[in-house]
Amino acid sequence: MPKRNRILLSILTFICLNVSLLAAERPNILFIFTDDHAPHSIGAYDGWLKDVNPTPNIDKLASQGMLFKNSFCTNSICGPSRAVIQTGKHSHINGFMTNGNKFDGDQQTFPKLLQKADYQTAMIGKWHLGTDPQGFDFWKVLPGQGDYYNPAFKSPKGREVIEGYCTDLVTGMALEWLENGRDKEKPFMLMCQHKAPHRTWMPPLRYLTLYDDVNIPEPATLFDNWEDNASPARHQEMEIDGHLNIVFDCFGPPLHGWDPDSGKSVDRSGFRNKQKMTPEQLKAWNKVFDAKNNELVKLNLKGKDLIRWKYHRYIRNYLRCVKGVDDSVGQLMNYLEEKGLAENTIVIYSSDQGFYLGDHGWYDKRWMYEESLQMPFICKWPNVTKPGSVNEELIQNLDYAETFLDVAGVEIPSDMQGKSLVPLLKGETPADWRDSIYYHYHEFPSVHMVAKHNGVRTKRYKLIQFYQFGEWEFYDLEKDPDELQNEYNNPQYAKEVAKLKKQLIEQETLYKENTDRKEMPAEWKQKFRAGAAEE
Repeated sequence: MPKRNRILLSILTFICLNVSLLAAERPNILFIFTDDHAPHSIGAYDGWLKDVNPTPNIDKLASQGMLFKNSFCTNSICGPSRAVIQTGKHSHINGFMTNGNKFDGDQQTFPKLLQKADYQTAMIGKWHLGTDPQGFDFWKVLPGQGDYYNPAFKSPKGREVIEGYCTDLVTGMALEWLENGRDKEKPFMLMCQHKAPHRTWMPPLRYLTLYDDVNIPEPATLFDNWEDNASPARHQEMEIDGHLNIVFDCFGPPLHGWDPDSGKSVDRSGFRNKQKMTPEQLKAWNKVFDAKNNELVKLNLKGKDLIRWKYHRYIRNYLRCVKGVDDSVGQLMNYLEEKGLAENTIVIYSSDQGFYLGDHGWYDKRWMYEESLQMPFICKWPNVTKPGSVNEELIQNLDYAETFLDVAGVEIPSDMQGKSLVPLLKGETPADWRDSIYYHYHEFPSVHMVAKHNGVRTKRYKLIQFYQFGEWEFYDLEKDPDELQNEYNNPQYAKEVAKLKKQLIEQETLYKENTDRKEMPAEWKQKFRAGAAEE
């Protein structure tokens, strides 16, 4: 071989070795993401459901890494939360403010930037952004909300219906991609995103009787009447009593002359999904629920007794769905261990927002109140995060994109609005870390009829502005963690209210808030507040 060729070969070998070394040094990223998973249904978060605890695998992940107690969303609704994660920008900047929007996939996202940095990227499961994913070497997603049983999946190859349970199918596809679909010479970033435990709550067949013999506690605020909240809390459509549908949400029997067309904010997706079950699936489902429903008919419950029945049917189905998700986490973690990938893989567990589990008599999310605002964030980063550590700094889903890029050694674009969590994961708190978070919910009038509102939260206090109705709320979270006492007009808190109002203006300026936040005329208010003049 000529000397020149030998020199060239040596150079190429050197480059290849260094590229391989770089790939080996850069950590893989496994992002496990769920829909509507309230932190207080995760054992590690030590909430009022901790004794039931359907999450041993997620708890194990927390014991191996860092749990964030003050993790919050910017806009508590499914699609907008996901768009914030993709872009590292607030809803009003990325253009996806409500579930009726469609995501502009041509804009800058963190998967595109990782892809440019030679990461293998994959998106599997619930996408829910209205347009096809971009920035992924592989993607296979649920159209829209997707189904729990025998769901359709969409990919560049087209659309196909796959028999099975959605959580299990998404997990299997993720494992298949890890094993056979990726370029193993490159680091990977896999987004494994589940539909569960989103409404309507359909557990896997193997768990249909789970918790039947377990005493599920009731939240202390199950019968809250929101008497000290601003009027929006009394004019929503998310009450277990009046809005959780016995037939469509609880798979119960029609009671008291039930009209299938009655009710508000009705979701028939589960009812329709039952019609897509195989005969075997439907037989197993009906065997369990028919017996329970016949018993309910005999009981002839009314009032608070019926509310309690609806709560217990709902919470058991919800926790059964969570149990299926926890199985998935365990399978993925076991795979990483078995394949020798665990030491160089960052594993993050999160969800798009929190959720009401009967708290304040509600289900769903959307509010800036704690149960809806708080989202889980657990991260295992071997040899970086301290096992079993807990972080109490204020973080948001606004920070995820920046964190993924920082982990990968990719420059964070200056127009992203969050902060990398890498220093916190290393046990360091920057001197300029935020002392408040900004929140803005945009979807009204719409499903569940939660009024538009924005606000700020510090570690102790919260200020909420229902700007269209000209109403405010202020809470001392240290003294009133359940947010039962609105202190906005309490002179003892006047200084703190003024301080947070100033912070709200500062946050709106910082994040380039550009939406219309004016108070609406009296006749408009009355349209959505029948009888509100007497309040």
